Amino acid sequence: MNEFVAPEIDWLALAPLIVVLGAGVVGVLLEAFVPARARRVTQIVLTLAALAGSVAFVAVLWPQIVAQPVQVVGGSVTLTPFALGAQGIIAVLAFLGVLVVADRTATGQDAFAPTAAAVPGTSYEDLARRSGLEQTEIYPLLLFAAGGMMLFAATDDLIVMFIALEVLSLPLYVLCATARRRRLLSQEAAAKYFLLGAFASALFIFGVALIYGFAGTVRLLEIAQAVQQGGLPLEGMTGLLVAGVLLVTVGLLFKVGAVPFHAWTPDVYTGAPTPITGFMAACTKAAAVAALVEVLYRISIGVQAVSPETMRQLQVVIVVVAVLTMAVGTVIGSVQTDVKRLLAYSSIAHAGFLLVGIAGFSSQVQSSTLFYLLAYGVATIGAFAVVTLVRERRVTAGAGEDNGPVEDDGVVLGEATEIAQWAGLGRKAPWLTAAFALFLLSMAGIPLTAGFIAKFGAFSGATSGGLWWLAVLGVIASVVAVAFYLRLLVVMVFQPAPITPGVEPAEGEVLTSAAGEGSAGEGGEAAAGGVATATKVQATAAQRVVVTVVRSRGPAAVAIAVCAVATVILGVFPSLVLNLAAEASKFVP
Repeated sequence: MNEFVAPEIDWLALAPLIVVLGAGVVGVLLEAFVPARARRVTQIVLTLAALAGSVAFVAVLWPQIVAQPVQVVGGSVTLTPFALGAQGIIAVLAFLGVLVVADRTATGQDAFAPTAAAVPGTSYEDLARRSGLEQTEIYPLLLFAAGGMMLFAATDDLIVMFIALEVLSLPLYVLCATARRRRLLSQEAAAKYFLLGAFASALFIFGVALIYGFAGTVRLLEIAQAVQQGGLPLEGMTGLLVAGVLLVTVGLLFKVGAVPFHAWTPDVYTGAPTPITGFMAACTKAAAVAALVEVLYRISIGVQAVSPETMRQLQVVIVVVAVLTMAVGTVIGSVQTDVKRLLAYSSIAHAGFLLVGIAGFSSQVQSSTLFYLLAYGVATIGAFAVVTLVRERRVTAGAGEDNGPVEDDGVVLGEATEIAQWAGLGRKAPWLTAAFALFLLSMAGIPLTAGFIAKFGAFSGATSGGLWWLAVLGVIASVVAVAFYLRLLVVMVFQPAPITPGVEPAEGEVLTSAAGEGSAGEGGEAAAGGVATATKVQATAAQRVVVTVVRSRGPAAVAIAVCAVATVILGVFPSLVLNLAAEASKFVP
């Protein structure tokens, strides 16, 4: 009788994952046992502590993994310097993202509906709002998503990668539908994300099946070694391997937001709660790009052993996707009139810039990719944090004492995302405008910001791989992207706020056009999470919408400050982070 031999597991190597996923399980239990009045604070402290602990474990493991990469649980988790660096970046970005999620502005409300499952406009939703219910389940969901992202970037097993893909995706599908305002738009975004994500997952697992049929294994390194040594189950049928890799790549490119798999990005970024949008834009892209690099570079070892021409065909696919992604992101982004959609197309463009570096298949891609993900992530979270603080508020002229303006029930509406509404904001909120300008300039790749160093590294990777013309296209696309970033800055800084007779803006406010019935209904009631109908608000010609910068109660302001400082430091003194990222070039254990 054979005796069971328990596998030896390096628990310290799994510590960054265990802390995050374990805290997610504890968070679920807290929902059942912690009193409602203390639940929110407890969940926030647990979430931030878990992510900070994960970053600490990454720092502890770094010298060991740089010296000797390890495989844990039979290769299901492979910790190379690149994988560990990606885990650390995801944990840092998730920490900053949770700070924005946890923020409550001066209105006393967060960005999430009291009952996300309620049908918008029903009496049940209105009752939940009046009862003061809070959805604290979002914090365990964020932890599960972050844990899935960390596993996604650090596995050598395609089946485990698929499981990680689902673990990170399912919480995000739910979180996208939890917006307090514009409830129907939020639920529509979640539905689109889920349906397209399901198709992408199906293509991914079908690609895994083809790879397994060709090589008889789903371990990336084992596949490469088997191709080099021969003796495969389907020797000579390299087309199966290439088709499988392409299908797996399609699933990853969907998460990256690359063309032609980008259709979900603008709608989901616009409809999801803004803090969740920032979390997704930074963390999901970091995890997906890291997984894409793992798959392409490890599989390419085996593909090169089979046929250099086959490897060339795979490279052509990545190049074509990179060119299309840059073109769509910059051209369509330049005509956007909504801040969140503009940032969505900016995210698509940055996916193209990342693919430019990856397409070079050079040795320095690992380090430049990690730096790019960190630089882009901090700028993105900071930008969306700023968007959460720029709100609409409806006032009525001539209805108060001395015919002065009065607030409609003191209700602050949703985010003011129309670019025209941001006119004159620089004069009323100079520090916030300066931070937002810094983030946009970093995304544009202006020198002395983190974005410049990041793009320089990505384009250098393409040049070292012989694709100098692709790097030139990347530079041209970056110049085009600068135009729509600067257009938003010009509106904020140089365009005066419109002056509306009869209504004087308060400190920190600018006035926009009159609120008709549709906007009044959507804003006034939806701001409180209730029924978004025009019948409950008697909009008149005297009503105006005021764009106001609400005060953060701490977390979002801290996130903005940290992101701004990091953007400057990474741009002016990048050597420390670049040296750490360079150690990630030791890719294969």
